[in-house]
This record gives sequence, C-alpha cells and structure tokens, in this order.
Amino acid sequence: MIAICPNPFRDNELSLTKELYTMLGASGFETWICPVFADEEPDILPSDLRYHALSEIGGNCKLAVVVGGDGTILAVVRALHGLSVPLLGINLGTKGFMTALEPENSQYVLQAARGDMGISRRMMLDVELRRNGKTLLTDYALNDAVIHGYGECILLTASCSGKIMTSFSGDGIILSTPTGSTGYSMSAGGPIVEPDAANIILSPICAHRMVSRSFVLDPQRTVVVKAEKLHGRRAYLSVDGNSIADLVNGDEIVVRRSQHETLMADMGLKTFYEMAFEKLI
Repeated sequence: MIAICPNPFRDNELSLTKELYTMLGASGFETWICPVFADEEPDILPSDLRYHALSEIGGNCKLAVVVGGDGTILAVVRALHGLSVPLLGINLGTKGFMTALEPENSQYVLQAARGDMGISRRMMLDVELRRNGKTLLTDYALNDAVIHGYGECILLTASCSGKIMTSFSGDGIILSTPTGSTGYSMSAGGPIVEPDAANIILSPICAHRMVSRSFVLDPQRTVVVKAEKLHGRRAYLSVDGNSIADLVNGDEIVVRRSQHETLMADMGLKTFYEMAFEKLI
C-alpha cells in the first residue's frame, strides 16, 4: 500500500497528487491519498477524490510519498511516528532539504514503490519538559527542539551529562539533529552536518555575549537546558515547529537521542553536498 501525502496549500488542486495516483494505480499499486493540513481548510480539497487519514493505514503502508516541503514531511513524520515507513519527498516548498525529488523527477516514485531505492536513516531526539522534578510532557523531533523568548532576552544554562556547557542571556537555544542542521540551527550560525550522521547540535540564538559558539555532541549525551530568571519574562518550548508549552522559571528541557529513526527514501539523484550547494547559494 502506498500513501500519497499532499499539502493542498502547496499542490494546487492536487494536480501532482492526481498524476502520481494515476501512475501508481496503473502499475497495480493500491494507493491512498492522505492529505496533510487539510483540516485547517477542508474546502481546499478537490471533491473528485477520496481521502483517508494516515492513521487508517498504520503499519500496512510500505511507502509514504510526501508532496510538499520540509514542513509537510515533519507533519507526516509525526503521523507515522514509531512506524518503519520510508518517506519520499517531492519538493513543492522553498528549500526542501528533506525531499529527494523535484516535481520534474516524479517518475522516480514508481521506482521507489517497487522497492528500488536507498534508505537514509535519520536520527531523532526525545524531548522532555520537567517542572519541579516532575515530567510535564514528552515529545520527539526529527529537526529540532527550540527554547525561545517571546521577544524578550532570557537566561538559559545548558548542561551536558551533568556538567555546565554554557550559560547566557539571549533569544534562545536550538537543540538539533543532523537533519535539522540545515534549518533554524544553520540560520542561527550552527554547523551543517551530514543528515545520516548521529550528533546532537546545540546552537545559541542571538546570545548576548562577545563569544558564543555551537556545540556538536556525541549522540549518547543527555543535554539539559534550564530556563532561569524569567520572573515575568515569557518563553516557550517548540518541537519541530509545534509550539508545545510556555515555560516558567526553573523549567528544565531534557534532550537525548531517541530509539526511533525516520527512514528517508534516497533515489541517488544528488548527493547531500550537491543539494546543499544548490540550495544555499
């Protein structure tokens, strides 16, 4: 079973989705259309198609074809969390670092459906919010966990395996995977890391210090970021772009490597270096 997961705000009238659905069906593949973000404006979906929720497919899905940008892929990752389903992205977004194909290469979807593809295993992060020694919530990230002030300078202290790494006032801090290194982390001055690598990347955001650098850590490390001296200043935790929780003084965000991975289909058209060069010039 193949799932096509379009972002209807990117794929106008689902034109590319319809082409893929027809192509896969003609080749004998059972194919379901599972829109992403459609609940925001359900009227945006063409009425001539039948739609399903990704939750209906579960572990029966052998490939998820994501039609959109990196944000669409992140949404599909959340919907399929814990399932070993390869994702093949077709870029209709802006940068599209996580997508393997451009629309003009969509014929490769059929090759992937037949199992003729490489698999890139992407490390994920487990994220935990602790308050007064109690766990308030847990989440997971393919890209990053971000602690950020609401337009105000906040004091953050980051520790690695019980030892203080850095402490500064600034806009916030990013804890990223290698996959997320080309996103917000890079914009904040963080390093670009090969997506198949295994590291935890810590990048300060606009630190109020003369010297402030990113850290690239061993994946077995546990990082704890403490929000200090908020005292009326507001801050929040966001995981893969989702605003998860407002923070209070003394909250701790614990980040470690997850036992789960995201499987990304690789059609071998371009190396990561070629893609980075093209998209970042």
